[in-house]
Amino acid sequence: MDKIKAFLKKKNIIFSAKRYGIDALGAMAQGLFASLLIGTIIKTIGTQFGIELLVTIGTYAMSAAGPAMAVSIGWALQCPPLVLFSLAAVGVCANATDVAGAGGPLVVLIVTIFASEFGKLVYKETKIDIIVTPFVTIFVGVGLALWWGPGIGWAASEFGELIMLATKLHPFMMGILVSVLVGIALTLPISSAAICAALSLTGLAGGAALAGCCAQMVGFAVLSFKDNKWGGLVAQGIGTSMLQMGNIVRKPIVWLPAIIASAITGPIATCLFKLEMNGAAISSGMGTCGLVGQIGVYTGWVNDIAEGIKTGITAFDVVGLIMISFILPGVITWLLDLLFRKAGLIKAGDLKLDL
Repeated sequence: MDKIKAFLKKKNIIFSAKRYGIDALGAMAQGLFASLLIGTIIKTIGTQFGIELLVTIGTYAMSAAGPAMAVSIGWALQCPPLVLFSLAAVGVCANATDVAGAGGPLVVLIVTIFASEFGKLVYKETKIDIIVTPFVTIFVGVGLALWWGPGIGWAASEFGELIMLATKLHPFMMGILVSVLVGIALTLPISSAAICAALSLTGLAGGAALAGCCAQMVGFAVLSFKDNKWGGLVAQGIGTSMLQMGNIVRKPIVWLPAIIASAITGPIATCLFKLEMNGAAISSGMGTCGLVGQIGVYTGWVNDIAEGIKTGITAFDVVGLIMISFILPGVITWLLDLLFRKAGLIKAGDLKLDL
């Protein structure tokens, strides 16, 4: 047993929830952002302004989502170069529609973890490493994708569909639940974007998820303004509320105003504004990060108009998006901040960041 542990340590194979559930998931979201998401944005701009070159560039970027995710995950798992580069082929297969259906990102995550670790096991263990390492990595990854992909993709798709159906049937309660949970995931050191992508979370549920993420990002930006000023406002409001995890661990109650805000804006999004995210599913979990969530909603409007589902973008649509994304979370957390500070629950310095 000691020899096995020593061998695994030498190969940098660490079985941990952090490495697989946080590091790998977070890296996968970056891979998605650097391919599917940015490609969607570029293509949308090209379509709107009639620039064919941008449409072409965006389309190619979107098509690279599978390899980008797989290589990103391999990077997070600290794969050696030959294993890392071999993962591109794994990503192509695992994210293919005819293999994983709508559950591509989840399939990529799971099979890439296995392919990475098996690739590490054989790396530099033979004199023909240039053949053995990529063969094992690709064989394991593609083999598992073909074997497990349809089942994992179906399960992820069905679970996502269940959430979206439940949100349509019970928009108030599900608006609260989805908004709060996805918002919490955004601030935790895991990836809400990757979760939404893996579950193909769009539609009304996607709108609730967007509301929760915005409540966390804008909420913390407003809550911590006294401590972090304009730098903190931008870093959290356009960057990520994950910056506050250290303060949350030290004093958990500072998280409560943002969570309450998400519980309020979620059902407002689903019941009043009927805000739907019909763009890329990853956008549902991005909030105001680089305004990707808002661009995703706009992309969805454009797609719906092109498909004849929607006649046009109304003033009510725009007002709803602005209210849910910026105004309501900002106002609600500002009011809660006054109450919490008056009650002595939040004090000066509690939300200070080292910026």
